[in-house]
Amino acid sequence: MAGLEGMEQPRPRSDPAAAPPGIPDADPDRTPASRRPLNAVPEPAGEQTLGEVRLPSRPQSAGIARRLTAAVLLRQWSLTPQLAEHAVLLVSELVGNAVRHTGARTFGLRMLRRRGWVRIEVRDPSRGLPCLMPVQEMDISGRGLFLVDKLSERWGVDLLPRGKTTWFEMRIADR
Repeated sequence: MAGLEGMEQPRPRSDPAAAPPGIPDADPDRTPASRRPLNAVPEPAGEQTLGEVRLPSRPQSAGIARRLTAAVLLRQWSLTPQLAEHAVLLVSELVGNAVRHTGARTFGLRMLRRRGWVRIEVRDPSRGLPCLMPVQEMDISGRGLFLVDKLSERWGVDLLPRGKTTWFEMRIADR
C-alpha cells in the first residue's frame, strides 16, 4: 500500500515500551527509527522519509502537524516557501478531516521525499473514504479536498487492513 511497507504498527497500551497515546516517545533509545520525528532517514536513490509521527486526534494537533511539516520542508529539505505553504495548508485539511470525521484516538503523519516529488500521508483507523464535493463560491466549509485536489499534483486514499492512508504528492525542483 503506497509506501507503508515495513511500517511499524501502533503498540497496544499494555506494552511497557509504548509511549503514551498520541505522544511520540521522547527517549530516542526506545523509539524505533520509523517513528522518530524530525529525523529524515536517507533511503536509496536520494529518497528521504520522516518516520510516522502519531498525534492525538484533537483540533490542537493540526497546529502541531503544520509546524512539523513546515520545519521538515523548509529546514531539513530546503524546499521553497511557496511549496511549504501549500503543503502546510493541505496537511491542515487532511488532519482536520481525520480529527472531525474518523472518531479515532490518534492519527499518523508521514512525509516522504524522492527525486522530483514530496508525498505527505495522514493515516487513521477509519475505513470511511473521503469524498471530493462540489464547492460553491459562498461555501464556508467542505473545501478541504477541493484544496487538496487543486494544490497538489495528485492525491488519493489507500485502504489498509485497519484504516486508511490519505495522501497527496507535490512536484519539487531538485537542486
